[in-house]
Amino acid sequence: MSRSEWPHCPEDPLPFTPPEQRWQLPAPLPPSLDGAQASGMAALGLPPELLAVLHRRGFDSPEAIQELLDPPAAPDPREHFADLAVAVERLVRACAAAEAVAICGDYDADGMTSTALLVGVLQRLGARPQAAIPSRQEEGYGLNAGMVERLRGEGVRLLVTVDNGISAREALERARDLGVEVILTDHHTLPAEHPPYLALLHPACTPEGSPYRGLAGVGLAYLLAMVLASQLGRADATAMALDLFCIGTVADMAPLLGVNRRWLRDGLRRLHASPLPGLQALQRLAGLGEEPLDATAVAFKLAPRINAVGRLGDPALVVDLLTTDDRDRAMALAQDCEALNRQRRELCEAIEAEAVALVEADGPEPSPFVLLAQTHWHHGVIGIVAARLVERYGLPVALLAGEGGGRLRASVRAPRGFAVDQALTHCGALLERYGGHPAAGGFSVRAERLADLHEQLNGLAASWLGDRGSGSPVEPEACLELERIGRGFWRDLQRLEPLGAGFAAPMFWSKSCRVISQRLLRGGHLQLELEQGDCRLRAIAWRWQGEGTVPELVDVAYRLRSDSWQGEERLQLELVGLRDSGGGTVLLRRRQRSYWCRRQGDGVLIRNEEGRELHVELPALDQPAYLRGLIDEAALALGLQV
Repeated sequence: MSRSEWPHCPEDPLPFTPPEQRWQLPAPLPPSLDGAQASGMAALGLPPELLAVLHRRGFDSPEAIQELLDPPAAPDPREHFADLAVAVERLVRACAAAEAVAICGDYDADGMTSTALLVGVLQRLGARPQAAIPSRQEEGYGLNAGMVERLRGEGVRLLVTVDNGISAREALERARDLGVEVILTDHHTLPAEHPPYLALLHPACTPEGSPYRGLAGVGLAYLLAMVLASQLGRADATAMALDLFCIGTVADMAPLLGVNRRWLRDGLRRLHASPLPGLQALQRLAGLGEEPLDATAVAFKLAPRINAVGRLGDPALVVDLLTTDDRDRAMALAQDCEALNRQRRELCEAIEAEAVALVEADGPEPSPFVLLAQTHWHHGVIGIVAARLVERYGLPVALLAGEGGGRLRASVRAPRGFAVDQALTHCGALLERYGGHPAAGGFSVRAERLADLHEQLNGLAASWLGDRGSGSPVEPEACLELERIGRGFWRDLQRLEPLGAGFAAPMFWSKSCRVISQRLLRGGHLQLELEQGDCRLRAIAWRWQGEGTVPELVDVAYRLRSDSWQGEERLQLELVGLRDSGGGTVLLRRRQRSYWCRRQGDGVLIRNEEGRELHVELPALDQPAYLRGLIDEAALALGLQV
């Protein structure tokens, strides 16, 4: 073949890639399994593309995959939580004496479902629980000394914290001084020195490798409630507890592994038929039918309606919704949640538009760390908007709203790889207070220190970008031909549920798809109809950031979704990445050298920068080791391997 017949020569521009994307294809799979393993894999009944995904995630034996598909029962929690017996014994006495117990929660979905769970169970077991959740706007996060004093004045002598408390040293010392006992259940970072408490249930205090390590606040509340009810011989008291566990766990993005996975598999299948009138009303308003729910439906349909209340309203509304037995009252409360969710969406859209305008007004390229401040922005939603800006720019983002007294309060979000908690610790001398984890955080800062703070954060982000390169990573896990996508493949994919944090829905990629039609929808979403061979499928790119007409032939990276349209269920591709196919040619870079690769017959044709060509039939077992790696990469990129 002559050099002129190749569509991309060394002096040609690189194949098209949409703005702010970096594709990284997976490493080729190892040689075939031995007979016993191959037989075990075949017995699982999963298609090769899903087996490839699981292998690349570390599930490389039939036994490991079977445990993922059917997780083992949770072990006895008393062997994993040293203080569990103390906590249960104290609550047994509270139930026997009809004692007042304050459940001190948080204003996110995890904290509110945790609070509702313990309030509901303790009511059924004879105690007199009351919810105590601080106001996001007026009091901020977590237990505080004022709350402790107020509750003690009302006669409360026992507090149970859910989804908070471990960092509330001042409040806990005040409780000790007032003779108030405290059971702490929390999953946030443990301080170097523990505060005073009666008992502590915390995932980090379990043995290394414990399946309880991934519990969110609602998981700890569920565990405590189940052991307490079992000890009292009242399993009926926890009939609704698993429903609330499912919502809080998914909403808090807890890892869907360990006992979370077992309990979610048990709970999600029955969540649509929950005995709680509040959940039934919420599902009806969310447009969910009578089919079993998956983690995606909880994350995108139910959790936002609950979280909106904590962001903009009074968390007591959600606790009342999730504990009432009155169906009419439940529907009225759910409608209040719906109204706040609409308000939340409107606020997010307005703040996002304003934030994008501010970034664009600063010049053609945003700063390495996007930091924007407006005193009129609402504290409750700036975190959502910050996450959207991370998607748009592929950069760490902090949005700040006014806090009063010359201070600003921020929500921070970042792409994978930029550690928010470490960045805030590095800048700690400039901050009034701060906290978070690698992907998200928050802080308060005095207005006069904002410029110095931005300079430091820009320096950290610039260094990170220098190591990583710009653009959001697109990392598909297996090549999938469009003709393989059908109801059978979808059912196999559903066997991997629950999918979400810690165990995401697989990202596939398909090569050389022909764009039959393209349309930009209201809201900035791109809709495509793609064809590969005799198969056509619809694809959607939410909040599309590309410009111009999509090329005729594209590679697409996507997650598979089931979409309901006019009463009909159909499969569609939810696009994560899109790039020009390069006319059937792919460009590989290895050790600062370029290679152009294309299919030829049942093999690959590879050309180097000097124009020398190599044609190889697959599998290339007879090639030298130094060439096999290049050949495997080429075969993978051309869709000849999964």
